[in-house]
Amino acid sequence: MSTIATASASATPTTGPSRTARRGAGERPSWLATGLLMLGALYCLTPVAWVLVASTKSGAELFSTFTFTPSTHLFDNIAELSGYRDGLFWRWMLNTALYAGVGALASTLVSALAGFALAKYWFPGKRVVFNLLLAGVLVPGVVLAVPQYLLLAQVELTNTYWSVLLPSILSPYGIYLARIYTAAAVPDDVIEMARTEGAHDLRIFRVVAMPMMLPGLVTIFLFQFVAIWNNFLLPFIMLGDDRLFPLTVGLSGLLNQGASQPALYTLVVTGALLSIIPLIALFLTLQRYWRVDLAAGATKN
Repeated sequence: MSTIATASASATPTTGPSRTARRGAGERPSWLATGLLMLGALYCLTPVAWVLVASTKSGAELFSTFTFTPSTHLFDNIAELSGYRDGLFWRWMLNTALYAGVGALASTLVSALAGFALAKYWFPGKRVVFNLLLAGVLVPGVVLAVPQYLLLAQVELTNTYWSVLLPSILSPYGIYLARIYTAAAVPDDVIEMARTEGAHDLRIFRVVAMPMMLPGLVTIFLFQFVAIWNNFLLPFIMLGDDRLFPLTVGLSGLLNQGASQPALYTLVVTGALLSIIPLIALFLTLQRYWRVDLAAGATKN
């Protein structure tokens, strides 16, 4: 009773200048943080707004009207883009969905297995392996693109779907996140209980650990999906057939042709707008799986 009374007394609002002063002092950082977040959102969303408005304009209006003045040619531009080289843009869209979807799923599974092993098992060299993974997070993809090309060229896999899919499967950052989340979300007692009941390691991972890791795995999937969807350098180096191109490489080629054919600029802008719609839909669909536990896991670890 005394504890409840003490908690109630401490929760009772107090009056006086000290409380007002504390509240007033706390409002300034709040408004400052809100203002900075609004500026950041404006900085990030302004290009998206420009793409949305520019895709409604004809080729002549694109360079002759005010930047944020919309027009009525959006569906005409989409029809023209769809007819370009017998629907080549939609082939690029399907290629990108294949690269990002299959690559992100495979990468998430590999990250989950590796993260679970690093978090819940002991083996010689475990710390060394984890430190190497952390070092791999710091290596930019630009550095790895050319060696990956040379390796795949040795086995004649360049200019194929595999040349983009295989390098996308291993993600050091995804393994790092899976390890952090598994350590926080999967209790050791639950694993030991499953072992005493005769479950083997793969079954423990599939039946016990995976459902607990689901919010973290969704986050890893989203990160990897967006990274592969927006990847330009790897497919640009690996692929020579434009029917294998993803959207990034295909639209870049259209942009380069726009220097001699200005009418293609409207196709590039319209294609850019259509390319971000799947990403928005994916985020809206999977956001219900997000949790703050990932950050909490990083703090606990």
